[in-house]
This record gives sequence, structure tokens and C-alpha cells, in this order.
Amino acid sequence: MESTLEVNDIEYSELDFISPSLLKSQYPISANEKFEINKFRKTICDIIDGNDPRLLVICGPCSIHDPYAAIEYAQRLKRISEKVEGQIFIVMRAYLEKPRTVSGWKGLINDPNMDGSCNIEQGLKVSRDFLTHLVQLGIPLATEVLDPNISHYFNDIFSWAAVGARTAESQIHRELASGLSMPVGYKNTTSGSVLPAIHAIQSSSLSHSYIGVNEDGKVCLIRTPGNSHGHIILRGGKSPNYSHEHVIDHVSEMKKMGVRPNVVVDCSHGNSEKDFRRQSIVADSVITQITQGNRHIVGLMLESHLHEGNQPILVQRELMKYGVSITDGCISWQETEKILLDINQKMKKVNTRKTSE
Repeated sequence: MESTLEVNDIEYSELDFISPSLLKSQYPISANEKFEINKFRKTICDIIDGNDPRLLVICGPCSIHDPYAAIEYAQRLKRISEKVEGQIFIVMRAYLEKPRTVSGWKGLINDPNMDGSCNIEQGLKVSRDFLTHLVQLGIPLATEVLDPNISHYFNDIFSWAAVGARTAESQIHRELASGLSMPVGYKNTTSGSVLPAIHAIQSSSLSHSYIGVNEDGKVCLIRTPGNSHGHIILRGGKSPNYSHEHVIDHVSEMKKMGVRPNVVVDCSHGNSEKDFRRQSIVADSVITQITQGNRHIVGLMLESHLHEGNQPILVQRELMKYGVSITDGCISWQETEKILLDINQKMKKVNTRKTSE
């Protein structure tokens, strides 16, 4: 019996979609702000290279769905970052896209109204406007690189980027990362394997050529210079992988493959066994390892919001709780502050010992 392939009808919008250059002109950042972002990027590179003894902390909401709550969070994070800046360099999570295992809300850019309407052009404008407010606060920002075309709309704003557990093996994401002017962390896979992340670091350090979109929104050939500041993020898998034994094993594997043996530990996801309340346990273990002499852990990540937990998206928006995540569960601001101040005190002892050695 002869089979036929059914061709699905794809809907193409031929509207004059906003270009990266136009969006940037509508929501610009100043020359001084660009200078500060470059300084933030250099600081993170110095931490990864071991030239800055501070601990890198990537901290903030799992995803941004309410810019007003996120700005309030950023104001609080800015205040505490000034208190601990001698020991910790804090970068705020400002994740605007969300990868989904099967389905679900894809983030502020893809679906700003949280109703499935997927008004992406509106999402780009809302997100860029929101980000420029954060830039004005003077706080470094982090994101996850997901859609290769979307990155061009925000590549001047972020100081650090991650490639997630589901995309670390993706060739296009490695190519994209090779052209980013910021350090990029690669997560181990959802199963726990770090090998794809190591391969990603090696691949993105090289020059690549691929088809993409330029600043004017035109399809073009992109040639990248390579990114020399790729690093691994341990996020756990089927089980946690942040223990001393795990870190030593992964560092050994990185050394064998000629990759700089520095890691960032994600205190959430597999490492917290998907229980946001366990993030403090992971963070405490990581800092203990550092105080005991581990020089390969250069940073950690926390999923944190104004209030703890998470909530579903409701049709009646007024019933939704302010400052509560709609994706992964987050620790509260009070818990975040407690963890950061504790890390600050312990890192003082570590860096004092380094100075006297």
C-alpha cells in the first residue's frame, strides 16, 4: 500500500516585523551604560579566569512574567550587591524565554499576555523596555540563549548567558555562543552527563559560519570569532552532582579534554531535586567546598523571587500573587538575602586566607 506524506499548512506573517536595530533605537541604552556592561562582562571573565577572587552569583526569578515585580526585585538585589561586592559579584537572572520539555508558557518574549496569543513583536518591545530599566539601575544581567534570532535584539544588554541542558548539544546554539561578546555557561544534560557541555565549550571557542539575521532583520551569512570564556554549569540530572566527589570528577574530565576546569553550580533543578527549598542546602555545600580549598568552583546560581514557591497562570490575573514565579519554584527574598549575607561572611575568610598565603 502506497503511503503519502501530508504536508501541513504553515502560516507565514508578511508584516514588516521590527528589526533588531529599530527595536534598539526605540529602547536605547546610553554610551555610559554600554561601557558599564562591558566592565561587567570583563569582571565575569576575570572571575572565570581566576584573576578576580570574588564568587560569581547568578540570582533571580526562574523567568520574568511581571516586569514591575522584577524591577522591585532588581532594586533589592542592587542594594544587597553593594553590601557584598567585596566578596560576591551578583548578576541578576532576567530570563525572557523558557525551554519546555513538551509544552507550556514560553516566556515574556514569546507570549507576553500569557494567553497563547504569542504576540512576539509586543513581547520584544515589552522585554526591551523592561531590560533598559534594569540597565539604568546598574545591575549586571543574565539570560538563557534559546531562539537564535531573538538574541540579536538584546545582545548589547546582557553580561552573561547560559545554554540550557536541552540545547547544550545543539550545533546552532554552539555557533551562536561563539559570536556572543559575553561569557557563556553550558549546563550538563538533563540525564547528568557533562560531556556535551565540554564539547560545547570546545566548539564555541572556534570560529563558525552560519545563516542568521543581521541588525536590519535581513537573512545573511554570519561569521563568528569564537568565544574563549565558555564554562560548565553543574545543574544535576537524575540525581544531584554538586558534591565534592562530583566536582572533582568533572574537573578531572575537563582537564583531560583540555578545557579550563572551572565550574558554576546551579543550586536549583536536579541539584535541589526540584524542591526550591533545598537550594540553601546546595549553596551551603558549595561554599563549604570553597572554604576547604576548592578553587575550581567560581560561581553558583539561585532561583529567587520576592515571594517563595510558584503559581499557575490564571485567566483572572487579579487573583495571581504578586512576586511569585509562574515557572519553577523560587526561594523568597528573605531567604535569598540570608544566603547571600552568609556567603559574604564565609568568602571573607576564604579571601583573607588567600591573601596571607
